Amino acid sequence: MKKIELHLHLEGAAPPAFIRSLAAEKHADLSGVFDERGDYAYDSFDGFLRCYEAASSVLQTPPDYARLLAEVLERSAEQDVVYTELFVSPEFCGGGDLSAWRDFLAAMAEVAEKARGEGIDSRAILTAIRHFGPDRAKKTAICAAETAGAWVTGFGMGGSETVGRATDYAWSFDCAREAGLALTCHAGEWRGPDSIRDALALGCSRIGHGVRAIEDPALVRNLAESGITLEVCPGSNVALGLYPDWPAHPIARLADAGVRVTVSTDDPPFFHTTMRHEYDRLADAFGWGDTEFAQINRWAADAAFCDQATRDRLLKEFP
Repeated sequence: MKKIELHLHLEGAAPPAFIRSLAAEKHADLSGVFDERGDYAYDSFDGFLRCYEAASSVLQTPPDYARLLAEVLERSAEQDVVYTELFVSPEFCGGGDLSAWRDFLAAMAEVAEKARGEGIDSRAILTAIRHFGPDRAKKTAICAAETAGAWVTGFGMGGSETVGRATDYAWSFDCAREAGLALTCHAGEWRGPDSIRDALALGCSRIGHGVRAIEDPALVRNLAESGITLEVCPGSNVALGLYPDWPAHPIARLADAGVRVTVSTDDPPFFHTTMRHEYDRLADAFGWGDTEFAQINRWAADAAFCDQATRDRLLKEFP
């Protein structure tokens, strides 16, 4: 089945072998980043963030990011993904400096255009890093606003959800909205339903994760009635211990309640998952088949941060 993925972190999708190869080229020491099997090594969500940032440290130049994007899109295409949205942070691409970010963006946009001609379309959601604080988020928002259009169509926030409140970053979201960018925000993963309400107060039409909405029936009804889309990453949630196993995951209960849910891999090599693996486990856990998977892809197409012509093309894939 063809697939749409809305929640994929670019650096988080870097295969360990790619990062090791790049580190060898740069003679960089990545001690502690990999385990004895060569996989990423971490023992908690905070450890995951540290491992992620350490692995990303070898991505230093526009050509590095161009190579990474080409690798990630090729692997997505192998999973029958026809459209993906990638979280990309100017923090990692030039330290939030606008001039530097333009160089990184130009290199990646060229790769994205080539991949589009080869069957996989993509867009970038420029992403503030929550635990870096509101002031640094403003630099990312300015980068997003100044380069909005073409490949850059959204603005969001990732990082540690336990730092502050999403509403502390209102200036950045307002800046991005005024530039015409669509908005999303990680919420409802490590904090409860109120974190989702904070993200909605910022004007987000999508929520990254959002699964803990299930703890608040009134919020579930509000999400269903307002058509808010959740970018759900079940394999990530299970791998990080948010839920003990796939049958315990609330994605099916949310969908049954009328909430628009989509399926993504988040940071696939960190969580030993792929889009096919996600679909297979959902089929095993909930008996989902072609009908359910076509519906989540239609919801994904409706919620995609793209132009209407692209949306119409995607919807034709899932009649």
